[in-house]
Amino acid sequence: MSTATQNTSLEEVFRSDLLPALPTSAIRLLQLSQRSDAGPPEFARPIEADPGLMGQVLKFVNSSYFGFSREITSIQQALTLVGTRAITNFALWNAVFSVIPNPKFGPFDLKGLWQDSLRRAVFARKLGRTLKLANAEELFAGALLQDMAIPLLLKELPAQYETLVERRVAEGRRLSGLEREMFGWDHAEAAAMLAKRWNLPEDFVDLIGQHTELDELLSGGESRLPAACVALASMLPSCTDEAWTEFELFHAGFNRLCDLDLDALEALLTEVDESTAEFAPLLKLPTPKMTLVEFVSA
Repeated sequence: MSTATQNTSLEEVFRSDLLPALPTSAIRLLQLSQRSDAGPPEFARPIEADPGLMGQVLKFVNSSYFGFSREITSIQQALTLVGTRAITNFALWNAVFSVIPNPKFGPFDLKGLWQDSLRRAVFARKLGRTLKLANAEELFAGALLQDMAIPLLLKELPAQYETLVERRVAEGRRLSGLEREMFGWDHAEAAAMLAKRWNLPEDFVDLIGQHTELDELLSGGESRLPAACVALASMLPSCTDEAWTEFELFHAGFNRLCDLDLDALEALLTEVDESTAEFAPLLKLPTPKMTLVEFVSA
């Protein structure tokens, strides 16, 4: 599509023939994760029906990250030892990573986006646990997928996004605000539409679609806390940034959520840095060159 104007509909940009199809195994695992009565036997079925996913899951659980003393050869055993949520998140990552195209857009680096997404997912989960939220694992998936529409948007609207990226640098503004000015929607809404097209659970659609609305979520009471965690994660610096330009806004949002001091925040960020460094190699991603704690102290 060569042009886009104010209030261009997402349906025009995301025509059904342009959207990649998410593997049914990943969708089924996400659907199972919403059921309290589903256990390892139920989760094993869609994995075992997908030989490629089955091999990736076994490779994942037999990695040095988990350090089991013997080789795990059964999917049900893997689910029991590692947990259904961790394996579902891994399967989801693999599925999305495999179908999202690399738009070859200027300096854009697809692996860099997934690197940022991983760190934000780890942060959202740890923040959810700090707040003792029941769905902390879902926050991992929500933050992981929050920017998944960006490569598709860059591919379909390269001229418009070249302008937006230049303005973002020159004006120091958030991409979402510039998108709404130009199109009438932002990449969060685009990602939510993609999630709906994939029939992902509604809870994930909400977490993804609201991640650019931090102020509204912080004012929305206890029921909005999960989405606020994902939105706050979106304010972490990119792995390619040289400075954390939104730290003051991030810190203010963190204080409203947690009412903790800077030392407690730095302790949380240290845990995020450590977990990201441990988890990145499993997804064939580089460890961020600059840690979050280094950004804070810079």
